[in-house]
Amino acid sequence: MDTTGADYVIRFLIERGVRRVAGMPGGAILPLYDALARSDLAHVLVRHEQAAGFIAQGAARASGTPQVCFATSGPGATNLLTALADAKLDSVPIIAITGQVPTSLIGTDAFQEVDIVAAAKPMVKHAELVRSVDELPEALERAFELAMSGRPGPVLVDIPKDVQQARMPRMLSPRAHTPRRISTPPASDAQIDQAIALLEASQRPVLYVGGGVIQSGAHELIAALARGQDLPVTCTLMGLGAFDASDRRYLGMLGMHGAPFTNYVLHECDLLFAIGARFDDRATGKLSEFCPNAKVIHVDIDAREIGKLRKPLLGIQQDAKQFLQQLLAKLPFRSRPEYRAHVDDLRSKHPMPPIDGRAHQVFRTLSAALEPSITVTTDVGQHQMWLAQHLPIQRPRQLLTSGGLGSMGFGLPAAIGAALETQARVWCVTGDGSLLLNIHELATLADHALDVAIIVLDNQHLGLVRQQQTLFYEERLSAAAFARPTDFVAIARGFGIAASRLPDVGVIESALPNLLAQRGPRLIHIPIPAQDLVLPMVAPGAGNHEMVMARAR
Repeated sequence: MDTTGADYVIRFLIERGVRRVAGMPGGAILPLYDALARSDLAHVLVRHEQAAGFIAQGAARASGTPQVCFATSGPGATNLLTALADAKLDSVPIIAITGQVPTSLIGTDAFQEVDIVAAAKPMVKHAELVRSVDELPEALERAFELAMSGRPGPVLVDIPKDVQQARMPRMLSPRAHTPRRISTPPASDAQIDQAIALLEASQRPVLYVGGGVIQSGAHELIAALARGQDLPVTCTLMGLGAFDASDRRYLGMLGMHGAPFTNYVLHECDLLFAIGARFDDRATGKLSEFCPNAKVIHVDIDAREIGKLRKPLLGIQQDAKQFLQQLLAKLPFRSRPEYRAHVDDLRSKHPMPPIDGRAHQVFRTLSAALEPSITVTTDVGQHQMWLAQHLPIQRPRQLLTSGGLGSMGFGLPAAIGAALETQARVWCVTGDGSLLLNIHELATLADHALDVAIIVLDNQHLGLVRQQQTLFYEERLSAAAFARPTDFVAIARGFGIAASRLPDVGVIESALPNLLAQRGPRLIHIPIPAQDLVLPMVAPGAGNHEMVMARAR
């Protein structure tokens, strides 16, 4: 039986295990939506295509499986670019399928024509234009394989309208398999032996864990390594959840907003064992002063990351899980009681400073209420850093946040994606500035009646912008304040979402747990003072040991 290119795309997605796509239709992708209407594939109608990309990300980050979003040509496709760039930097496997003007009109500046393949290439692992229906099967196979192989990431497939409408002589049957992470060659015996020798010779080693450990499913092996060699463990923002936050070896997050003792332990270390981390500037501070006396072992699946910023003594391109399996098979047990006592001494002398006022009560309450089954998303700003500092993330993929790109507007649509994919309870912790970027997705949340609690910390400012201007620009505040408050409770109710306001410090700890325990979509609005700062903070260009601990008086 003859079928169309659009029919093939939908059948391909279903046979790849895709259960839903997020998107918004438009003229150039209508044949695909027509095929969608005749299928069992679910669709999430967003109010802005950027949110479709973030919903796909939320589902992919929560599940570890590739997810799909749709957009039409021109402005629909360009609206996806921020979400694609975000997925690239955080290694998230999503496939964007965009409509394009008919092939006969490409290059003519036709209505809603944009060369989205050229625009997207710097932001994705791969982008291609499908010029004929015969190319569709291989293009889709390639998209899913590349999204999951090696270091995961986003792929874009651009399909002209006439290719979607073209007849296929027969319904080709997609190869029934689930895309998987392609294995890397094993580390050599010499590399494993050298890593063991470096560990055995070190007196003050630190295990530096990034998001690659979570991507590879290696968190249990990280725990075995840390406990087998008695190693202190620090995590990047993307690595939070890869190691048990209650373990005494856990140092927390390092870097710009890391605890003082964490950054001091790193400054003193003589061996830095980096696994699945990329030496991002927010983690390292001034690179020349980051772990200045340490030898470095760097294990990463992406060869481009090894030596890009810090030249290691031993660099190994390998999947984290594969490497750790090899290493642990030969690694002897070692206890480091004197070093552990020294780390504990630094912890007691240089702890994380407490948050003041309302934010302190919010995160103390959230910490007490957090359960392993709850997924947490954040936006970007002060709330994100307070959460990373103080919330004990209990498992991999529990915290979903925009790390590399730092995209405000991420939190709400990511929460929608995670809730749809996992059916879990989700908290979206956000700020007033971030929520406003994709506030229209409250409509999407209401459409699906998802169990998502949105906790809005509202200081009527772009909080982290205001903080940097306060600390590093002699308190010259420029374009950081909103001229008038936003009534988030009224807006949420206008979308059909239950909403509450907690304006007084005294009611946060009594009322917030009850609101969190409710079910369904709900918004909790908590005003906080604009003067509250996320501390410590490393000034741009400074070393991590040179932290700002308090506002200058």
